[in-house]
Amino acid sequence: MTDHRSDLLRTLTSRGYVHQATDAAALDALAAREVVPGYIGFDPTAPSLHVGSLIQIMLLRRLQQTGHKPIVLMGGGTGKIGDPSFKDEARKLSSDETIAANIAGIQRIFARFLTFGDGPTGAVLVNNADWLDKLEYIPFLREVGQHFSVNRMLSFDSVKLRLDREQSLSFLEFNYMILQGYDFRELARRQGVRLQMGGSDQWGNIVNGVDLARRMDGTEVFGLTTPLLTTASGEKMGKSVSGAVWLHEDQLPHFDYWQFWRNTDDRDVGRFLRLFTDLPLDEIARLDALEGADINEAKKVLANEATALCRGRAAADEAAETARRTFEEGSAGETLPQIAATGAIALVDALVGLGFAASKGEARRLIKGGGARVDGQKVADEAAIVAAAGAPVRISAGKKHHGIVDWS
Repeated sequence: MTDHRSDLLRTLTSRGYVHQATDAAALDALAAREVVPGYIGFDPTAPSLHVGSLIQIMLLRRLQQTGHKPIVLMGGGTGKIGDPSFKDEARKLSSDETIAANIAGIQRIFARFLTFGDGPTGAVLVNNADWLDKLEYIPFLREVGQHFSVNRMLSFDSVKLRLDREQSLSFLEFNYMILQGYDFRELARRQGVRLQMGGSDQWGNIVNGVDLARRMDGTEVFGLTTPLLTTASGEKMGKSVSGAVWLHEDQLPHFDYWQFWRNTDDRDVGRFLRLFTDLPLDEIARLDALEGADINEAKKVLANEATALCRGRAAADEAAETARRTFEEGSAGETLPQIAATGAIALVDALVGLGFAASKGEARRLIKGGGARVDGQKVADEAAIVAAAGAPVRISAGKKHHGIVDWS
């Protein structure tokens, strides 16, 4: 860690962000002597990003914190195709209207993590539809296509694994890596970008862009990837029992977001504190050393700090207080998801109404499996009725999801 000259590489390495880099020594030297514009691309496949994208957002934040310029690339063009990397099948194609709406939703998230502006390190958001939509097919093939080797493209794991499983890879999807490589070259020209970052599944696409910029313009650019992020139990980061952990409150309430971090596996606490909070490393080391019941305090710090970054400090404080009242005092926190009832309500309807089950059938399976509780008491009867009460009743699905049925 101490052999890096730049704050950028020292920070990224010490906090665990670096998996591969095309030329770490040259990138380190560049970052030590000048501002490096770097980018990460995000395809607008939903109106919000989820926690699985958070490591990339934090990577842009670290870039800015160490004196460099983050570029957020929205894939308004590539999103019309969909990244085939390590996917079992092609994504459903989205309309232009859906893509535009998704970009508008996602933009709001970045404003919480980055400082946008015109200065040397001010973040910038660009859309690759601005240049990809204007490409002419034959000139593009002649100018760009000649620099891509199909043999090499077939050797990348992201493509090879799909073909090895004898799963179809359309020509449309196969073009994705060419377009992503072209993005890098275009951003190097337009924004002076010298660095592309992404997850480890993007390594092949990033290397293509590095090579293309060198071949077409003689520009030295760099690539850096983060490790594949899984939990200690081997699960993919960003998923929960009830689905994706969305970054935007329109898709996931503040309390559920806070609770996701609070329920982190003991073995992941230190790593997640380094990746997803701005706490100093010495404080993280202290928290990571806690054992037994004390580790719960470290988890609360993780939940508070991660939620404050994404949702704001007030939302984090409110969620923490709700958790304290709900789990330590046994009361019904006011900020839990709620539904209003006019009389007795079936437990299956309450679970569906609170969003804890997608259907009555799923709710019945949850009850049958012992995952449903009413005011802390397990309910095993699939036909159970929650009687009208003079006070709110807390409904729980598993250990992580809690809501309120209110008759007031």
